[in-house]
Amino acid sequence: MATVTTWTGQDANALRNALRMSVTAFAEHLGAARRTVAKWSSQGDKVLPRADMQAALDTVLSRATPEVRERFEALRAIGTSGATAGAALLDAQAYADTGDDGDAGSGSDGDVRRRDLLRGAAIGVAAAPNVVPLLDALFSPAHSEGAALSFSEFTRAVGAAKVDYQACRYERLLDRLVTLLPSLEPVKSGADGDQRPRVEALAADMYHVVGSVLLKVGDHGMALVAAERSTRAAAMSQDPVAIAASARILTHALMGNGHDAQAVTLAGNAAESLDRDTRLASTDAVAVYGALVLRGAIAAARRDDRDTAHAMLEEATRAAARIGYDGNDRWTGFGATNVLLHRVNIALTLGDAGTAIAIARTVPLEKVTLAERKASLFIDVARAYTQWGRHEQGLTALRTAHEVAPEEIRCRPAVQRIAGDLAMLSTGSVRTAAVGFAQSAGIRL
Repeated sequence: MATVTTWTGQDANALRNALRMSVTAFAEHLGAARRTVAKWSSQGDKVLPRADMQAALDTVLSRATPEVRERFEALRAIGTSGATAGAALLDAQAYADTGDDGDAGSGSDGDVRRRDLLRGAAIGVAAAPNVVPLLDALFSPAHSEGAALSFSEFTRAVGAAKVDYQACRYERLLDRLVTLLPSLEPVKSGADGDQRPRVEALAADMYHVVGSVLLKVGDHGMALVAAERSTRAAAMSQDPVAIAASARILTHALMGNGHDAQAVTLAGNAAESLDRDTRLASTDAVAVYGALVLRGAIAAARRDDRDTAHAMLEEATRAAARIGYDGNDRWTGFGATNVLLHRVNIALTLGDAGTAIAIARTVPLEKVTLAERKASLFIDVARAYTQWGRHEQGLTALRTAHEVAPEEIRCRPAVQRIAGDLAMLSTGSVRTAAVGFAQSAGIRL
């Protein structure tokens, strides 16, 4: 099997091309910032990845198929002779946060044992929920055969969709949205003058949750379409808080499609506009403002921009202190505890797995009341332990996330890949337990 004593940027780029991955997809596969991988590609053998990335690259290579290894060796040979190490691939959307770690013991004997245990099968993922009916409703909504919803009924239905999302009931939410989307135009037609801006604000919330669930199930391109519709409806409402809330899902969708720089800019500009237009005079405004800068902080971390990420975290901390409680104003789940959850994620995104775990230990779990947020915390902890090579603790965290929200594991390709990594990378009884958990959670092996 191909081995690398010390990885250079040129070697890493050869591996990326051998895997036929875009810069964005490879960055997320490694748990690195996109800018870091782009730097490897541009600077070649003039740059050496840091120690944790050296280990992560070892792990990815050890798991590669024979065909990938053969391509990798060929590309390295070309690269070391001074030619270009493979043609650059077109950038594509990010696929998953895999939480790959540096398991230095991933030798050929370990690979054989893993293949024996998994009966030669590659790690797969469970089939994502069927989003075709939702996309049909999004682009070609059929007229409802029943009575049109009243304004109050539509308001309750949008609220119920938001509740389903925050409770990680994604399959139920998809069904609900299929019937909710066609009701929008009849509700608009029946709204009087005073109700029309409120209907548009509700439409923005509805498209927001459409975009959110599409991101969860991995359909990032369509999530961006839904996010754009949310921003359009919010602009029609002329409600500054609705406009800023829709900017939050657009920021998230931009990140899902690898546009982190644009996401940082959008989050910052939208937060400034909200502050200017409202003076943050309501708790809704403060909560949306705080949630926006948190989303911008994550985007900055993905670009390996520590200064901006930490500056936005501090701004969110000030907003949380201004609110003074952990709430769910305007469906943000925003408060001091939510800021702490984002500190965990940002530390992990920046490659500081130990810091992420240390922060996670300080989170008051009794204050994390939303299933989606609590499950996300344990998923981040699982990724951090996996990056650390502590697979047993990673599996425990992933089991806890599954207990909190089974559909967060079953429906999300990004999370399924973490389970797959644990099943592939761990050893002995931990590997057996990881395989059993993956199978029980509906992840194909």
